[in-house]
Amino acid sequence: MKKDWKKKRRFRQSFARFLQKVLRKHSKTGKYNGPKGSFAILAQEKFGDAILLTPLLKNLKTFFPDSFVTVITFSKAVSGFFQSDPHVDAVYYTKGNLIHYSSSVLFQKFDILFNTKDNPSISFLIQSQLVPARCKVGIQNEYHTGIYDYLVKADFHTPIALKNCGLLELLGANVRKKQCRPYIPPMTVSESVRSFVASMKKHTFTGINISAGLPTRQWTEENWQRLVKAFPGDTFIVLSAPGDIEQKKRIEQECGNVFPSPETKNLHEANLILEKLKLLVTPDTAMVHVASCANTPVIGLYGKAPQDQSRFGPFLIDYRMVTSATPLVRDIEPEKVIGALREIV
Repeated sequence: MKKDWKKKRRFRQSFARFLQKVLRKHSKTGKYNGPKGSFAILAQEKFGDAILLTPLLKNLKTFFPDSFVTVITFSKAVSGFFQSDPHVDAVYYTKGNLIHYSSSVLFQKFDILFNTKDNPSISFLIQSQLVPARCKVGIQNEYHTGIYDYLVKADFHTPIALKNCGLLELLGANVRKKQCRPYIPPMTVSESVRSFVASMKKHTFTGINISAGLPTRQWTEENWQRLVKAFPGDTFIVLSAPGDIEQKKRIEQECGNVFPSPETKNLHEANLILEKLKLLVTPDTAMVHVASCANTPVIGLYGKAPQDQSRFGPFLIDYRMVTSATPLVRDIEPEKVIGALREIV
C-alpha cells in the first residue's frame, strides 16, 4: 500500500514537471488588477476540505458582491455540499454530464481560476488547463511554479482556511483572520433533529464524535466508553456517521451518562447540535471543522503526522490536541484524552 502511494505521488510530480516544461509561465508578483467579475474555484474532494473552502467563498461575495462564483468539484458528495451555499452561483461536477459541463464551463471564459490544492494533483492540473480563464492562480509549491499566472504564497503548514483566503490578498482585499471562520451551508433538517436541538439546553452536554473518514483515524469503542465513564457527573451526546450507528447505540445503552440523540443525516444537522454543546471530542475528521463553524471548543485526536495537525487542526476555537505516538489514532491512551478533557472543561 505504501509503495503504491509513493508510486502515485511520483507520477503526479512527473506530470507537473512535464507541464512546467511545456507551459514555462513566469508567475507574476504583486496584486492582480484585472477583471474580477467571475471566479472558477477548484474544490477538493473531502468534506473537511469543502468546509475549509467556505471562508474564501463568503469573502469573495463580501468584497466582490457582483461577481459570479462557480465551484468545480471532483466529488459528487462535495458537489451536493455546495448546492445550497448562498455564496455560490453555480456548481459543476467534473465527472457528471460531460456535455453540460463542457458547455457551462469549458466553453466559457472566467476572469480568475483558483486551484485550491497545495500539492500536485493530476485532475486539478488538467482542469487548470482545460478551464478557460484570464488569470490562473495556484498555491505556491515547487510543482506549481511555471504553470500558473500567480501563486498564493503561504508556508506549507499554514491552516488550509487561511491558505485558501490567500487568494483574496492577491486580489487586493484585506481580510483579517477572524473573517475566515468556516460555515456549513443550509441543508435539510429532519423533524427529529429539529425537535431535539430545540430541547437542548446550551452548554449542558459534552459531545463525542466516534466516526472518522479513514481507519487510521478511528479510536476504539472501548476507549470511547472509558472516556465517558471517567466523567459520571457529565452528560454526553454521541455523534456518528451513518455507518457507525450501531456503535453509537451501544454506547448510549451501556453508558448511563449518555443522552440518546437522533441520527444526523448531514453536516448541517450535526452543526445545529454542535452549536448547543459545551465541548466536542473527535478524531481528526471533518467534525473538527464543523466545531470551528459552530464556535465550539474541541479536543482533537490526531496521528503523529505534523502536517495533519498544523494544516487541518482546530481553527478559531479553544482546543486541545492529543497526538498519537504512531500514525494511528487508536494508539492514543484514554488517560491522555481524559486529562485533556479535565483541563479544558
